[in-house]
Amino acid sequence: MQKVIQSEKLKQALQARGWTQKDLASELDVTAQAVTNWIKGADFPRPDKLLKLATLLKLTFAELVQASTKDQPVIAFRKKGGAKTTDAHVLQAIAMGSLLKPLVPFLPELRSLRVQIPSPTTQYDALQAVAAEVRGRIGLGGQAVLSYEHLIDQFGTNGAVIVPVLWGEKQNHKNALHILLRQEQVTFIFLNLDTRLEDFKFWMAHELAHVYTPDLAGKDEGEDFADALAGALLFPKSLAEAAYPQAVKQGTPAGEIREMQRQANAHSISLFSVFREINNYARAHGLPLLRTKETDIHAIRNSQRGKLISEILFEPTPPEPAAYVAAAHNVFRSAFFIALQRMIKSKGTGSGYVQQIMDIPMQDAVALHGELSR
Repeated sequence: MQKVIQSEKLKQALQARGWTQKDLASELDVTAQAVTNWIKGADFPRPDKLLKLATLLKLTFAELVQASTKDQPVIAFRKKGGAKTTDAHVLQAIAMGSLLKPLVPFLPELRSLRVQIPSPTTQYDALQAVAAEVRGRIGLGGQAVLSYEHLIDQFGTNGAVIVPVLWGEKQNHKNALHILLRQEQVTFIFLNLDTRLEDFKFWMAHELAHVYTPDLAGKDEGEDFADALAGALLFPKSLAEAAYPQAVKQGTPAGEIREMQRQANAHSISLFSVFREINNYARAHGLPLLRTKETDIHAIRNSQRGKLISEILFEPTPPEPAAYVAAAHNVFRSAFFIALQRMIKSKGTGSGYVQQIMDIPMQDAVALHGELSR
């Protein structure tokens, strides 16, 4: 079923504001006939107009649009701490997903054989077995340090396209955005490079878990499993088993934290990941939990942060468009800009499209479009 505007909801919202269809058309900078066509179901707003329409009338996507769920992009945000996802955020992400569909034919051919976890569970031993298998697949033993580079190939071989973006450390409400296009069988994963190394590694591992479990996309159990697998990949049982006695013998929370910080530094992961995985190990084996409280961990971790990925990759920041595109291709092995360049050269696609699918300022989109037009 094709998406159509829920005309009664739209009419009620207009009536509540004392607006005519002509007033709405003027606000949206479209013709009155376009609004009439939306209401009749003869046409559907472009994503940018849909977002503005929902914002103006204060309607959610579900209130405004009647659509089959199989056609709708499945989205998930990896939010910054304390950030709230609003209806506007959701609408914008769905709009981005809809706009990404025309880009799919320009991607290199995607592999049809993909790794999927048939019965994902957060049960400790089963989860650790999956983590060990994933580590083995990328050539790592249980004691080795997992870097985000180790994970990159697993995305491309499983129908996922990494889109490295520069959304700022604080300006944007999200660290990552996951958009699954079910019909096209493609997942776009936007990863904010203006993220601290330890958080970036966790989010990449989290996103990989989603790639392995497409049937759980958009569900709470999918989020729980992705968090659990990310932790197990970064600090598996073999490390937690060795770290537990070293931490508890310290005798005080401060001593435990020093030992956990040593482990976190050695593996370039967050103090919280170490804390959680050690306690998960203890809980699964009937051992006393650490004396340290979660609130203590959060207070400390906020004062001890790694570098931003953008700082590690680019000097100076922000990078020139050519360096940015090269990093996407060479570091993240992403086909995103290759496909976008093909689309621009084939269809004459403008900078406005780049701005909308990447959620970046127009000035940056124009510069990037110029680079991709060469």
